[in-house]
Amino acid sequence: MEIILKEDIENLGYKNDVVTVKSGYGRNYLIPQGLAIIATSSSKKMMEETLKQRAHKETKLVEEAEAMAEKLNKLSVQVLTKAGEKGKIFGSINNIQVAKSLKDAGFDIDRKNITIDQEHIKELGKYEAKVKLYKHIEATFSFDVVAEEEK
Repeated sequence: MEIILKEDIENLGYKNDVVTVKSGYGRNYLIPQGLAIIATSSSKKMMEETLKQRAHKETKLVEEAEAMAEKLNKLSVQVLTKAGEKGKIFGSINNIQVAKSLKDAGFDIDRKNITIDQEHIKELGKYEAKVKLYKHIEATFSFDVVAEEEK
């Protein structure tokens, strides 16, 4: 069954992509949830016209994402956290703390687009994370997990 996606769906495709899925998945999940529509010839023509109109905006978005990726690849931020004497962290560091540190550095990036290489960060040190900026544009930046100063 061919469908047109209305939203980005991980491991399936991006908005306005025409993809082939199993009939049950399309009919019972994607279409009722409002995530896709059936790809008829008329809906394909409408989508193509919409994509032509958006092509200019698309190139601008890609250029902005590539410029931001260039800046992020050079960036190194600090994530402050409470830690014990031997460098053990109380709890763990996740993409929420990393997103907050990026926001403090001037990059407003949604935490859902940040992927940390390690599953659990429980010690002070230097780590890397990836940011998905736009469709296939990703940036990798480093961050240091540093202990907060005791007051």
